[in-house]
Amino acid sequence: MNRHRALPLIALVLICTSFVAHGEEDKALTLITNANVFDGVNETLVTDVDILIEGSLIKQIATDVPVPDKAQVIDAAGKTVIPGLIDAHWHVTYAYTPAKILLMNQGDMSEVAIRSMTGAKETLLRGFTTVRDPGGNPLSIKAMIDSGEYPGHRILPSGPFMSPTSGHADFYGRLDSPRDKSYMSYWERNMMAMTSDGVPEVRLRTRDILRSGATQIKITTGGGVSSLYDPLDVSEYSVDEIKAVVEEATNYNTYVLAHVMTDRGIRTSVEAGVMSIEHGFFASEETLKLMKKKGAWLSPQPMLEEDMVWANPVSAAKYKQVTDAVSQLYPMAKKIGVNLAFGTDQLMDASKASQQSGYLVRLGRWFTPYEVLKIATSENARLLKLSGPRHPYQEGPLGVIKEGAYADLILVDGNPLADLSLVGNPGKYFVLIMKDGTIYKNTLQ
Repeated sequence: MNRHRALPLIALVLICTSFVAHGEEDKALTLITNANVFDGVNETLVTDVDILIEGSLIKQIATDVPVPDKAQVIDAAGKTVIPGLIDAHWHVTYAYTPAKILLMNQGDMSEVAIRSMTGAKETLLRGFTTVRDPGGNPLSIKAMIDSGEYPGHRILPSGPFMSPTSGHADFYGRLDSPRDKSYMSYWERNMMAMTSDGVPEVRLRTRDILRSGATQIKITTGGGVSSLYDPLDVSEYSVDEIKAVVEEATNYNTYVLAHVMTDRGIRTSVEAGVMSIEHGFFASEETLKLMKKKGAWLSPQPMLEEDMVWANPVSAAKYKQVTDAVSQLYPMAKKIGVNLAFGTDQLMDASKASQQSGYLVRLGRWFTPYEVLKIATSENARLLKLSGPRHPYQEGPLGVIKEGAYADLILVDGNPLADLSLVGNPGKYFVLIMKDGTIYKNTLQ
């Protein structure tokens, strides 16, 4: 190479190196002092420690950490730091969108996106720094949040949830049958929900959904409350269809979750390779033991009949069946020791979305405050790891407060391990909320 041609290349390398070094030096530094810490795993608080955050990660947890130059210092004054909360069943694009828009086709995707984007900020300010989305199209919302363009929580999206014709994802009108299967409805084209029938079609649609950026796949293998054509007792998808979806997800190094409530449907799903059961309210002890043996997860919601109002009397009756089963499921799941997740499944009513915090407190009917907080932090994070290399947040662990973990944390005015009700009022008791090392709420300064 000509010596004079080489000089600009050398200069470019030096400039790039200086940019790298400069970027490392300019990572934001935050030091939280005098904190008591629930690490997401252990019941005993770590008392009177400092937490140094560098960039998006926790760099050091110790007593009397020296204050780095240019660090923002926050005195916790004995308040409790907990990991950012995780909701394993949060519909980003359904939680804040009214039913008339989605079920009656009176809106469009632009309206859904606007409502969902503003809702993501509200959810973050309740302390939920990560959610697993089990159905809908939050993909652009996730991209804007991850880029830092808009405040919101982390999202592990499933893309559109998928059912057979007449299943939980069938938003077609009764007069649309028999329909042209080459045609997709508006909500299907916008990846909000998907119907597919037969092994070849479920394989194709699963691949479509994975290609879109889904981190796991959601199917429905049993009836639902909000859907029109599937009583709760029905089974959806054949064993061969379920196995085909599982095979495609496994080939993509991720997993399948299934909306299902009946004992038969749960057992069929788990035997076919589904790793996360959403709802599962009518599971028997034998089926829960099978789930434990297989390492599968149970993701129910602690719902009460008064939580949701249904204009459709059929949906109202189905919802009562579900809520009547809740108080039996949780004690049984706890006794058997099945992997248990926390999720809320708020749907189609922005005024009800704040119930998310109350649902977490409600788990205290069956679990200690420590058990509740562990489920909503490190246990939910363990579930999310089933996405393997498709997990979009690989820089550090989620759901824990430890060195090297993501700096997703909440400073609570009080000790939620002694008083779980504190997490039910985040507006008052969450005095600092941080995600990815960025502070989104701070009422201390």
